[in-house]
Amino acid sequence: MSESSSKFIEKIKASYAPQGSYIYLGAGILDGEVYGEAEVNLSLKMMNRHGLIAGATGTGKTRTLQLLAEQLSDAGVPVFMLDVKGDLSGLNQAGSINPKIGERAKQLNKPFAPTGFPIEVYSLSGKLGAQMRATVLEFGPTLLSKVLDLNDTQSGVMAVIFKYADDNKMPVIDLNDLKKLLSYLSEGAGAKEIKDSYGSISTATSGTILRKIVAIEQQGLAGMFGEKSFDADDLFERVDGKGVISLLNIADVQNQPVLYSTFLLSLLAELFNTLPEVGDLDKPKLVFFFDEAHLLFNNSSKTFLEQIETIIRLIRSKGVGVFFCTQAPTDIPESVLGQLGNRVQHALRAFTPNDVDALKKTVNTYPKSDFYQIDKVLTSLGTGQALVTVLNEKGIPTEVSATMLTPPRAVMGPLTAADFDKLVTASSMYGKYKDTIDPESAYDILTKRINEQIAVEEQVKQEAEAKKQEEIESKPRQGEKSIIEKVMGATITRQIGKEIVRGLFGMLTGKKTRTKSGGGLFGF
Repeated sequence: MSESSSKFIEKIKASYAPQGSYIYLGAGILDGEVYGEAEVNLSLKMMNRHGLIAGATGTGKTRTLQLLAEQLSDAGVPVFMLDVKGDLSGLNQAGSINPKIGERAKQLNKPFAPTGFPIEVYSLSGKLGAQMRATVLEFGPTLLSKVLDLNDTQSGVMAVIFKYADDNKMPVIDLNDLKKLLSYLSEGAGAKEIKDSYGSISTATSGTILRKIVAIEQQGLAGMFGEKSFDADDLFERVDGKGVISLLNIADVQNQPVLYSTFLLSLLAELFNTLPEVGDLDKPKLVFFFDEAHLLFNNSSKTFLEQIETIIRLIRSKGVGVFFCTQAPTDIPESVLGQLGNRVQHALRAFTPNDVDALKKTVNTYPKSDFYQIDKVLTSLGTGQALVTVLNEKGIPTEVSATMLTPPRAVMGPLTAADFDKLVTASSMYGKYKDTIDPESAYDILTKRINEQIAVEEQVKQEAEAKKQEEIESKPRQGEKSIIEKVMGATITRQIGKEIVRGLFGMLTGKKTRTKSGGGLFGF
């Protein structure tokens, strides 16, 4: 063994020697040779300082997630992770040894012990696992605006809708509640009601938001909003002392990355808002793996990024560790990247000018090494190998080490269709969240209010019509005389007729005919 090799082994052993419980990542590599005694370990105590798993497609990031999840489960730490392709369900069954695994175990000087782990499978559509839901209110205006891809003006309207619902004690449970509230506040009595206190909502803006809500419904994802909403306490389950690995299977909604990535953040936000402060623990209460993390940050508003930064900065004091998984560190905003103390970097490729630029920026984020040229190592790592630096128990970054990672012990692939269906339907979580609940919510409250308004308006209309009819009936028709006028008119007419007859008769007889009053009708 050369002097440089001995020095390398000594430095790695000294740098990666945690006092308490730890996760075994693998062994150091120098000049292409694996040194099994140069163990690379990650202290469980430091896993709530968050981390990053990065690397180009096909370099083994998913298997790194798997080996971390397995050892966390062994330590009694529950795990939540995204199953992008639906191929992590194999965690439930013990793996099997093959020549490649056997060779790696030999290099690491570690026996390979196939093991299965307790898992729960969830789904946003409810088709590939237990239905995972959240109420619209739990999402909040910022995350919901992200899901619907709203601009600043539309996001402002969403904030108004939530403020109105909160002020008027209207639970916004599902998308029907949101649509009803949006329609009510943008036209008619609702628009008049909010004009002074909240401002007006244009029909054009409400129409745009409504179309985006309908698009979500047409994609069959309306079921992820509603009751019974997912109880975050279910993520902390253990079976036979092992932490349960909860998988969110998104194989059927891969074309909706903003939706599922934002849902994960809403779940993380709920944990942040509900868990008590616990400080630094010997091991985390839960580790949350955020796969395809770059999708979360693409085209995000300043408010959205600030919300993520706040959660990541403060949630570690609640005993939760968060690991982002993406292709390159540059996918993560600097404000968030700076809070990720543990790094497992798989190979990067430098095929394009953008790749070269990303490589340079990545190299600059690593501590100086006496053993490697970081840029050359990052482009030459093989599958199952990674450049590692983590925080030791004093919070100091460890020596950078190219590492041969230990292989996962469970099946590295999906369960068979029959085994998967059996696992899902037998789960208590499947039964718990299978059926929807329809409590009284904004839709019901507004429907009742609108019906009452319509009833009042109809009553006012009927009363007005009745009054009008009464006025018409009490008023004489044009050209028609009243009964008194008719009676008086008939009396006068008869009197005049009598006088005329008497006058004519007097003229014929030569006598004067007089009225009882002594005067003729015509004065003779």
